[in-house]
Amino acid sequence: MNAIELLKSQHRAVEGLFSKIEKVRDTDKKEELFTELADSLAIHAAIEEHHFYPAVKEKRTEDILLESLEEHLGIKRIISDLLDIEADDETFDAKITVLKEQVTHHVGEEEGDLFPKVKKLFDEAQLEAIGQAMSAEQAELEEKGNAREEVPSETDEAATI
Repeated sequence: MNAIELLKSQHRAVEGLFSKIEKVRDTDKKEELFTELADSLAIHAAIEEHHFYPAVKEKRTEDILLESLEEHLGIKRIISDLLDIEADDETFDAKITVLKEQVTHHVGEEEGDLFPKVKKLFDEAQLEAIGQAMSAEQAELEEKGNAREEVPSETDEAATI
């Protein structure tokens, strides 16, 4: 799967998790879904920051990438806050809503601005190679099963490319 297809499939999966979290009332189930969401977002950010962004950094994409890294930082800070509270905390749902808004904004910019530029700058073979590297790291992180636990240590400043 090429890099853009992989990222888009992750975007759709995260959207589905947000939808499930919003509908569930049972706090244990909500915590379980949040754990899955936090791991998914942590893995997504890691493979973008480690593989996709560095690979597609060009003068025509650099401004978008720098903004994306700052958006990742904001998302990580909210995830870190959520990891410290229980689903029955009065602020949990509000934080989930803000997280969803930030993720939705980030996805919109990537899919509407960054991905079209990347498709013009890189051929299919290059996107496939990036996608393979991203998939390999994703598999490693999923196997560990606790990608979310790294997020609090990544909230001081935005990642670099």
